Amino acid sequence: MFRKRVNYYIDNNRSSSISFYKRGCSIFCGASLVAISLQLFLVKNYVIDGGVIGISIILSHITRQEVGLFLLVLNTPFFIIGYSYLGKRFLALSLFAILVLSLGTYVLEPYPALTHHPLLVIILGGMILGLGVGITIRFGGCLDGTEVLAILFSKRSRFSIGQYILFLNFFIFTSSIFIFGLKEAIYSLATFFVAYKTIDFSIHHA
Repeated sequence: MFRKRVNYYIDNNRSSSISFYKRGCSIFCGASLVAISLQLFLVKNYVIDGGVIGISIILSHITRQEVGLFLLVLNTPFFIIGYSYLGKRFLALSLFAILVLSLGTYVLEPYPALTHHPLLVIILGGMILGLGVGITIRFGGCLDGTEVLAILFSKRSRFSIGQYILFLNFFIFTSSIFIFGLKEAIYSLATFFVAYKTIDFSIHHA
């Protein structure tokens, strides 16, 4: 699945005739959906996603700082590294997406979660998150620096992008057990599964 996502971006998005304006508007919508999922479903229910988003949620909980601050700070170095391999447009669109996401989480932070029901949090939060990430990837951007890292590592080893993603997220979800508890970690894994299934669908069937 992760390999297909990267191939979709490299083979199709970079050669398509979609205007930069349309890409920007679509990525704005995608990043906004991710912000809604994070602040109105996941963060306040101690449910995390994988990658930099998950790390940002954990650090936000520990330090009591805004999650958007960590999203911006932690993601930026990965995208600068990816610039050499995926080009200026990827860098510009990805940094724009992260900026929108960070601003969105800041604006929505004062609002309470829409629901505390575990099943609704997992399904609705995961689907909205996955749809937002999928839209962003479909139109040439990226919201999580660990995916960029996985792409670069996979080019120089026998491990796949998916294996690197799973490896990195294993430590993130394991850490969440000690910080939020076993139940919340299980909810996070379930949300992660829903989100990535939605990402795959939104990229290849939208």
